[in-house]
Amino acid sequence: MQAPAAGGIQAPRGHGKPIRLPQGATLTDFAEKIGANPASLVAIMMHLGEMVTATQSVTEDTLKLLGVELDFDVHVVSPEDEDRALLESFDIDYGEDEGGEENLVSRPPVVTVMGHVDHGKTRLLDAIRNANVVAGEAGGITQHIGAYQVETVVDGEDRKITFIDTPGHEAFTAMRARGADTTDLVVLVVAADDGVKPQTTEAIDHATAAGVPIVVAVNKIDKEGADPQRVRSQLTEYGLVAEEFGGTTQFVDVSAREGINIDGLLESIVLTADAELELKANPDMPAQGSAIEAHLDKGRGAVATVLVQRGTLQIGDSIVCGVAHGRVRAMLDENGDNVDEAGPSRPVLVLGLTAVPGAGDNFLVVEDDRVARQIADKRTARKRNAELLRSRKSSSLEELFKDLERGERDELLLILKGDVSGSVEALEDSLLKIDVGDEVSLRVIRRGVGAITQDDVNLSLASEGAVIIGFNVRPERNAQELADREGVDIRYYSVIYQAIEEVEAALKGMLKPEFEEAQLGTAQVREIFKVPKIGNVAGSMVTSGIIQRNAKARLVRDGVVVSDNLTVSSLRRFKDDATEVREGFECGIGVGYNDIKIDDVIECFEMREKPRD
Repeated sequence: MQAPAAGGIQAPRGHGKPIRLPQGATLTDFAEKIGANPASLVAIMMHLGEMVTATQSVTEDTLKLLGVELDFDVHVVSPEDEDRALLESFDIDYGEDEGGEENLVSRPPVVTVMGHVDHGKTRLLDAIRNANVVAGEAGGITQHIGAYQVETVVDGEDRKITFIDTPGHEAFTAMRARGADTTDLVVLVVAADDGVKPQTTEAIDHATAAGVPIVVAVNKIDKEGADPQRVRSQLTEYGLVAEEFGGTTQFVDVSAREGINIDGLLESIVLTADAELELKANPDMPAQGSAIEAHLDKGRGAVATVLVQRGTLQIGDSIVCGVAHGRVRAMLDENGDNVDEAGPSRPVLVLGLTAVPGAGDNFLVVEDDRVARQIADKRTARKRNAELLRSRKSSSLEELFKDLERGERDELLLILKGDVSGSVEALEDSLLKIDVGDEVSLRVIRRGVGAITQDDVNLSLASEGAVIIGFNVRPERNAQELADREGVDIRYYSVIYQAIEEVEAALKGMLKPEFEEAQLGTAQVREIFKVPKIGNVAGSMVTSGIIQRNAKARLVRDGVVVSDNLTVSSLRRFKDDATEVREGFECGIGVGYNDIKIDDVIECFEMREKPRD
């Protein structure tokens, strides 16, 4: 055996002793488990023909190879098992134990609205929201937080219902796949004039897989050609039989546009929940739940919409949510009003986190900030180790196409960054569903919220050529410079279907875009002037390239695209009109958009035809 010669390690007693290691573990982690010197393991790996440093994340095969050499039976635990063991090490039970029956109280149902595109899901949610706005509130709902709670009266009793505003049934299932079983009941929206469509059946499948009851909202009954009975007949084929046909499913005819029978829908939701579900939770325990939505806010930092599933969340609680942790500084409801505490089924916007959690991440309250930080740090380290299990090589989608032609590539690695976590989750779920056969595959090695950072570019360099996709976000200046210098491919999208089409084309080896975006220049807003009949004009300093009149433009704030598809409609140097202004000069820029703030960046670009090969 080579081990003693290489590093003086004696084979342990008990042949094949099992040890558990996390994914992305290092030789240092292995050494700590067996009480050895990491340098000795490095020497052993050299004798086995692999050059590995003590702090480098290694693959599962490498760990098992080293285990065989040292007579250990290595088990690489899944992230879920590792997380469970991590929480147990802090004596935390994230589970269903809520105490005895005497501790439980009734809680409102949590509802997700699903259905075919253009059947009125968003308008129905707006109608429900608007019906519950306090009379006299000037702006209606002042803050969209991804979830909200409404009140209704059923049999003379005030009842509450929580609605989750998800991007679609894909995101619904993606959240469930990570253990975030937030939804108690699904409202299936079907247009009375259009009937059952492909996405309708998909939504039924997703809801059935989740094992949750369905209430059917037959929308657009006010439109010409509406036939609610036809919808009832069609849905019997999918196991949804209306009560009037002798079934158990509640069908409610509504018009979101006209606000017809919204109260009837809310009543049906409550009655279905009462009849089929026993919704109870213990409000007198440390809060646990799920993050529904999260993003970076310029003035408030990382904010997350969380749904409390058990316990009561209070101001000052120390919480950990995925890789984020912090102390709850403030909680806001969907109207932007402060909330002191949130009980079961209550969605609130939480301020005070150190990072942006992912949609579907579980959150829990722990005893103090120190424990929260330790849990988050261990999760962050585990995530980083998994991401760094790559070797350095950069590439672009075009190079991938050439590699595929030569048969050199069989996998496309992606890094996804977006403006909000829900968008990133929906984009990732859609990309992973692209099917181009067994020859090539796609893998997302990082997803996150906010501007594209230097760390994202470095991960691309450390990986096997990961392409960075920015969805409604832009890179930080140093990140763009590093990407340009190292040739890292960054793609920008504001429409999810465009991203899917281009990635699918790359996987199929057919990426030959006819047009490409060419950046002309950027300008930083220094002052804002109000001009009659024109609106706000940005007094700006051109920081790179040139700004051209009539060129396309976008407005970027803290790395996030605020408005796309703008045009430089007016361009002035002092009082004179100009056709273009170069780097280092000041100018006044009008883009036909009034929500401009100081330190915003105006990017000027044009679409140039790219010659075909």
